[in-house]
Amino acid sequence: MKEQHETYLTIPNQLTALRILLVPVFVVLLLQVEPYLKLLGVVVFVVASLTDIYDGYHARKYGVTTRLGAFLDPLADKLLITAAFFLYVGMGFLSLWMVILVVVRDVIVTGLRIYAEYKNRPVVTSMEAKYKTLVQNIFVYVIMALILMKEASFSGANVAVMTHRFLVSGYLNYIMLAVTIFTVYTGISYMVSNWRIYLQKPLEGR
Repeated sequence: MKEQHETYLTIPNQLTALRILLVPVFVVLLLQVEPYLKLLGVVVFVVASLTDIYDGYHARKYGVTTRLGAFLDPLADKLLITAAFFLYVGMGFLSLWMVILVVVRDVIVTGLRIYAEYKNRPVVTSMEAKYKTLVQNIFVYVIMALILMKEASFSGANVAVMTHRFLVSGYLNYIMLAVTIFTVYTGISYMVSNWRIYLQKPLEGR
């Protein structure tokens, strides 16, 4: 049992756990009125994102990849991005129904991944899913930059007013629609590519 416990406490897995713990921190900070607390929230989000880059690099370089890490890493990414999307909905920048579609897709895919793990047939994250995560991250970062720009303390009164008008204009929903379509597509692609796994018997000895 000790050997298994140590395996789970690898540096990549600890960084993934840290990323999950930072989710509520950045949400609370971005909801604050004080501009510099919002800036701190963005910094926390960036740090959380950087842990995703480093934990993958460390796991591959030192050969400490684990099945737990392979499952938790994309889950942590989903939690981070989903929290940001719901935050933007609450701020009036995005429509709720598209975010719900993204969440439903992620819940279904995560459930299927858990089932595959139960059958000892873990599924590797596809390149499509990685591109999806990249696109979502870029979109989230752009909106975060705009949130900071709408603070007069950072950009000046005129830019702040124009940025605020853009954020609440609804134009971001057109981009979110494209992101949502791509996200749902990757979910369908995942199910089509791996449906045989869910019909097979569990593998022994893994």
